Amino acid sequence: MSSHRQETVRRLAAPDIAVRKGGVPIVCLTAYTAPMAELLDDHCDLLLVGDSLGMVVHGLPNTVGVTLEMMILHGQAVMRTSRKAMVVVDMPFGSYEGAPEVAYANAARLMKETGAQAVKVESGETVVETVEYLVKRGIPVMGHVGLRPQAVLVDGGFKAKGREVEERARILSEAKATAAAGAFALVVEGVAEGLAREITQAVDVPTIGIGASAGCDGQILVTDDMLGLFDWTPKFVRRYGDLRGEISKAVAAYAADVRDRKFPGPAEIYFAKAANT
Repeated sequence: MSSHRQETVRRLAAPDIAVRKGGVPIVCLTAYTAPMAELLDDHCDLLLVGDSLGMVVHGLPNTVGVTLEMMILHGQAVMRTSRKAMVVVDMPFGSYEGAPEVAYANAARLMKETGAQAVKVESGETVVETVEYLVKRGIPVMGHVGLRPQAVLVDGGFKAKGREVEERARILSEAKATAAAGAFALVVEGVAEGLAREITQAVDVPTIGIGASAGCDGQILVTDDMLGLFDWTPKFVRRYGDLRGEISKAVAAYAADVRDRKFPGPAEIYFAKAANT
């Protein structure tokens, strides 16, 4: 037997994220594929397999068409190559809004088939009871308040929230209720900056901002937006790269080499072995 022991890395879990309230900001990004998860893992505390994959990976117009099977497939890919970061998988539209028992069955399937450490739900008023139901049965839940992408058809588009007094009060109430129901953290998306700070101060669990406030306990972005893979990104995205431009240049160079018969060259082809003499 070998005397060498393989070094093991403990993956972060819900309690590790929960205790970060008010501490060093929590670094989160989305991940949908095995290669990207491997690249992000060393730098992130939490990887979210977001239902945004419907638009980012599959070209859907919004997240409404994303299925449980799609979330499982991408969740499995992310789990295969990440080692350290906590992995949270979105519950897609239609998988949790009905009876809590149905939500539990779907959440349990997500966790069993992916090995992820938690699920995320968009926390409307009617979902609070479901959050409590899931948590009591051993499923860590991350909430999501403010702009809720799964409600895009009701809202008529992706619109910033919390700019009016009545709406501000409702979102703050939903955030408090979701935290009280047992969510270990809250994504706060697309809300007025002051409201994001108010939510962060009002709840005793970490808030993860996206289009919210630097005062949140952490931040998340869609990785493909942040890396500049699209020609348009939302106002709240800061581009840390221009992969769209880099990919375009690389493909253009490849196409030119093919057309000029410069690729493949001697370094990229195989030659017959010399005959024995």
